[in-house]
Amino acid sequence: MRYLEGPFAPVIEEVTAYDLPVTGRIPAELNGRYLRNGPNPLGVEDPVVHIWGMGQGMVHGVRLRDGRAEWYRNRFVRTPGFAPMVHVIEHAQRTFAMAEGGLPPAELDEELNTVGVCELGATAEGFTAGAHSKHDPLTGELHSLSYMPGRDFVQHIVTDAGGGVVQTTAIPMTRTPFLHDFALTENHVVLWDTPLGFDGFACRWLPEHPTRVGVMARTGGGVRWLDIDPVHVSHTLNAFDDGDSVVVDLVTADGPFDPADPGAIRPMLDRWMITPDKIRQRRVDDRPQDFPRVNEARATRPYRYGYSAATALYGIPFAPEGMPPDHAFTNALVKHDLERGTAEVHAFGKDEAVGEAVYAATGQEEDEGYLLTYVHDASRGASDLVILSAQDFTGGPVARVHLPVRVPLGLHGNWLPDR
Repeated sequence: MRYLEGPFAPVIEEVTAYDLPVTGRIPAELNGRYLRNGPNPLGVEDPVVHIWGMGQGMVHGVRLRDGRAEWYRNRFVRTPGFAPMVHVIEHAQRTFAMAEGGLPPAELDEELNTVGVCELGATAEGFTAGAHSKHDPLTGELHSLSYMPGRDFVQHIVTDAGGGVVQTTAIPMTRTPFLHDFALTENHVVLWDTPLGFDGFACRWLPEHPTRVGVMARTGGGVRWLDIDPVHVSHTLNAFDDGDSVVVDLVTADGPFDPADPGAIRPMLDRWMITPDKIRQRRVDDRPQDFPRVNEARATRPYRYGYSAATALYGIPFAPEGMPPDHAFTNALVKHDLERGTAEVHAFGKDEAVGEAVYAATGQEEDEGYLLTYVHDASRGASDLVILSAQDFTGGPVARVHLPVRVPLGLHGNWLPDR
């Protein structure tokens, strides 16, 4: 039963716990909430064919303040008819659980209760902010690339710091692509049209479909398309402008990609150098990995460091002993130094499993901060919020906040510092 057992298995109860026990010391400068969203499927009729990424959304959060872990909460995203389960972000001083495929997000209150459906980024055509909407840290704008099954165009939506839509651009497509993520620089939007897309309302790999990369000015206008060899694109680490070129660091994998079994591919970190007439592709790191993150203060601009979660593929290293091969994550995180071309690995216990880690900045240096992530500890059947020093990445955890329950391996989240 894929993605319904072990560290992926859903939890049933909503839990609130206060004054959580801690091993180590929570940095006093970390004041805010670490939130992470993900599917928590209940009542699955056929677990054999269950697709990871389907089911009710559930947000898990830990509140840190003045060196203490004040609370842990997990709450279902309670919206009718659909489940925002992909991401959780803050924009216009509000918290949103994000959905896929043009569906609207849900607004959450400070304690993760669902306020209701919110038309963040809504346009007249029914599009809303996308699963991987991206902030520009200098302008405060939220940029979204949104698609809807059955539509032969996607929309680039710009929402200002106050939450109002200030620009929409329709981008014609030959069919509906699966655009889970995209790239944003100071001046450009980069998107990809790969063989993974919608055949009617079914998402599948269409090998006859050409693969192309599009570059568009953030202010809108036409898209410059360039053809590349077939590839599956998972997530973007970061992107920036370099003279006449656009540099995109992202996770790719050879196809075909089966949405029902995302753990059966080998995703690796690549760099694309996009010039006006061609794309140069370079492998940055060939170890299996995904869910890349960056210090968000460096988003859309040149940067040095990135972080990702090691993944497994049928015996690839870093797989905890006994973990089934279709489990997408392992027990390790990776820190990349893109200037030096080096990487460090932080490995947890052999029976632990870790997903996405997010960066929390505490100083002006690019890696002057901490990584926060949920780690599944099979030995006690529960999870810890683990805090690592970004500058001492291979060292022991700065702190482990011991949660009373297990947090299933899920999708994406953010560190939301106190305003």
